[in-house]
Amino acid sequence: MKVLKIVLAILLPPVAAFMQVGATTQFWINIVLTLLFAFPGIIHALWLVLTDQKSSTGK
Repeated sequence: MKVLKIVLAILLPPVAAFMQVGATTQFWINIVLTLLFAFPGIIHALWLVLTDQKSSTGK
């Protein structure tokens, strides 16, 4: 599953961010970063996946 999230983080960063943390602040930050320019969104999504960030809502 982690490999899938890494691939999605590169191809579709907001999808990977959503799969990792849900609809939290981190997800919305990733959307903004991706809209500004794709590379920051990719880096942020990879950071979320590789550091194993979880949703702060307790999911």
